Amino acid sequence: MASLKEVRARISSVSSTRKITSAMKLVSASKLRRAQDAITSYLPYQQQLTSMLENFVASSTEELSLPLTQKREVKRVAIVCISSNSGLCGAFNSNVIKRTNQLLAEYEDLGKENIILYPIGKRMVTAMRKKDFSIAGSYDFLLDKVNYSQVVDLVDELVDLFLSKRIDRIELVYNHFKNAASQEVRSEVFLPIAPVVEGKRKSLDYILEPSKDEVVAKLLPKVVRLRLYSAILDSLAAEHGARTTAMQVATDNAGELIQELTLMYNKARQAAITSEIIDIVGGSEGLK
Repeated sequence: MASLKEVRARISSVSSTRKITSAMKLVSASKLRRAQDAITSYLPYQQQLTSMLENFVASSTEELSLPLTQKREVKRVAIVCISSNSGLCGAFNSNVIKRTNQLLAEYEDLGKENIILYPIGKRMVTAMRKKDFSIAGSYDFLLDKVNYSQVVDLVDELVDLFLSKRIDRIELVYNHFKNAASQEVRSEVFLPIAPVVEGKRKSLDYILEPSKDEVVAKLLPKVVRLRLYSAILDSLAAEHGARTTAMQVATDNAGELIQELTLMYNKARQAAITSEIIDIVGGSEGLK
C-alpha cells in the first residue's frame, strides 16, 4: 500500500487537475454558446439563398450555362479537411482525420501527385504532413477568428482551380455539430455542385431582372463561398461542444478518483494508527 505522504500528494495533484479541467469546461461552454449563436443567426440566410438558387435552376425551361455544376472525369482532386487548432476535445480530431485518410485511400489510384490537400486546423496539418501528399498550405489562421473575407480568398482559389480544369473535383470533410455531446463527420463533394434533387422543386414564379442566367451567375459563387464559411462555423461549434463534454467527463473522473484516493488515505491512516496502538500495548505488556 502507498504511504500516507504519497496518497496525499496524489490527492493534491488530482485536485489541481480537476480545477483546470473544470475551468476549461466553463471556457469551452462559453465559446460554444457564441459559436451556436453565430451558426444559428447565419444558417437561415444561407439556407434561403441556397433554396432560391435551387429553385432558379429547377424551374428553368432552358439549359443554363453553369460551369460550377459541370461534372468531368476525375483525374486530379483537392480535399479540404477541417480539424481544430488544439486538442483535449475527445475524438473530434481523430474522427475527421480518420475520414480524411479513408478519402485519400479512395483516390489512391489517381496517384499522390494528383491529390492536393487543403488542411484547415493545426491538428489536421500535423496529421497530413506525415503523409506523402501535396499540401497546398496551412490554413489554421481561419479558425483563430473566423473572417468571411479570408474564407472567400480560399474559396476563390478553389473555384479558379476547378474552372481552369486543374482540379476536377473538390471534397470537403468536417465535423457537423448536432449537440454538445454529439458530432457527426461529414464528407461531401464541394465542387462540382450537385444538381437539384427532383423533390426540391418548387412552383415559385420569380420575376427576374436582369436575366436568369445573370442572376444565377452572380448567386452561384456566393452560395459556394457560404458553404465553406458555414462548414467552418459548424466545425467550430462541434469542436467547442466536444471539448465541453470531454472536460466535463475529465472533471467527473477526477472527482471519482479523489474519492477513491481519500478512502485509500483514510484506510492507510487507520492502519497506521492501529499499528501504533498495537506497538504501545505490546510495549506496556512487556514492562509488566
